[in-house]
Amino acid sequence: MRFPEPLIEGRLVERYKRFLADVTLADGERVTAHCANPGAMLGLKEPGSRVLLSRASNPKRKLAYNWEFVEVAAGGGPAQLVGINTSRPNLLVAEALRDKRLAPFAGYDRVRPEVKYGRNSRIDFLLEKDGAPPCYLEVKNCHLMREADFAEFPDCVAARSAKHLYELADMVASGARAALVYVIQMRASRFDVARDIDPAYDRAFRHALAAGVESYAYVCRITPEEIAIDRPVEIVTPR
Repeated sequence: MRFPEPLIEGRLVERYKRFLADVTLADGERVTAHCANPGAMLGLKEPGSRVLLSRASNPKRKLAYNWEFVEVAAGGGPAQLVGINTSRPNLLVAEALRDKRLAPFAGYDRVRPEVKYGRNSRIDFLLEKDGAPPCYLEVKNCHLMREADFAEFPDCVAARSAKHLYELADMVASGARAALVYVIQMRASRFDVARDIDPAYDRAFRHALAAGVESYAYVCRITPEEIAIDRPVEIVTPR
């Protein structure tokens, strides 16, 4: 996914009210950007951090900028760009599914986003092909790194995400296929659930795995010009 125009560099002043971030641009102008991330953003919101913003596509929108990346030494490792925009992973997965770059799902002919299922929920993608059970695909954004090269999810209590895991397990019980894709918006070689942050999510994750829900984690290739799903990494959660 290439950005339609160059990203704008600045320095983070503060992130506040969850969805707002004040940034000082290179020319000294201070702007307020939309922070599309409801999580804790542990280690990603230190004042003075280098950030990259995109310009909003709607010229009438109140906030003219979106916060896309922050440069940090995640987990004490080398400095790298980390994607914090939680609206990107679904777009990245849609792009990868279209281009047949996600091997476990390459055989499906039809991809439908935001399909109702479960208990008043919507699945991110429903994959279909003639003669095979449907595949319910849930996408999660990951940007937590407390140890170098080791990505984790979630970064805060994620009750809604845990609910989805039980619903995916129910889909498998009904005869469908179900899978989780964790999109890691940074460099990493391993992934695990942050069970100390949300033990309930860990229990739901293990329940889903035991029920037959598949899980995959992919890191992203990130530059100031583009972001794209790159390659799978190991999920180390013991069953």
